[in-house]
Amino acid sequence: MEEADAKRRQICSACDRPKPICICHVIPSEPIPTNTEILILHHPHESRHKLNTTPLLVKSLLNVTTIPGRRLRHHHLSSSTTAAETSRTIYLFPPSSSSSSPAVTLSEFKSRNLHRTSRLRLVVFDATWKHAKEMVKASEEVLREAGAVRVCLDEGVDESVSGGSIYDSELFLRKEPVGGCVSTAEAVARCLGALETDGEVIERKLISVLKEMVRLQSEFLKPMRPRPKLLKKRLQNQQPFGQEEE
Repeated sequence: MEEADAKRRQICSACDRPKPICICHVIPSEPIPTNTEILILHHPHESRHKLNTTPLLVKSLLNVTTIPGRRLRHHHLSSSTTAAETSRTIYLFPPSSSSSSPAVTLSEFKSRNLHRTSRLRLVVFDATWKHAKEMVKASEEVLREAGAVRVCLDEGVDESVSGGSIYDSELFLRKEPVGGCVSTAEAVARCLGALETDGEVIERKLISVLKEMVRLQSEFLKPMRPRPKLLKKRLQNQQPFGQEEE
């Protein structure tokens, strides 16, 4: 038993994951360079989740910076690598009725060729759906002062339906809260796929890393299924309206 525990605790020094679920064989040997600078605001709670995908991006991409915290500060944007150049900042998040910043889809943004007129900086919020909304709201003033454009994936988000798995496949591990939500790695992969010159290749490489992480993790975790909503006992004993006991 002790021998099995010791083996399970061994961590790969390259990918920082336990040896049984090491993904070094799919991580690019050299980090992929991109014209887009990526800033990820990383919620403290998310870093403790076994299926957090931000580390995949850090290991796979050259131009990524992670910022631990719950809100953006002015110095986070002013100290970035594009600060000394003419740059355009965009941040990835679905449109919201409570936000004063309308969102454009990636396709709309790309059709205007706005991503080719200057260096591009992409801000992403890595957290649960609830925390991410709080982080965006807390960061809106800084983003507005930076002239940031709010963008969203073309598929959009539907809060009226339940979300799918961490990756839309036969692997069902971490359920997304609402329809249209995807993991941070998949969201960044789709953005780069639309914005980079060789975006399709970059997106394909990132998705392959994500798929392998999910496949390996599925061998050690029980699949997560939606929990049935339980009614309170007094409601369970009530008869449906208009239905009488026989």
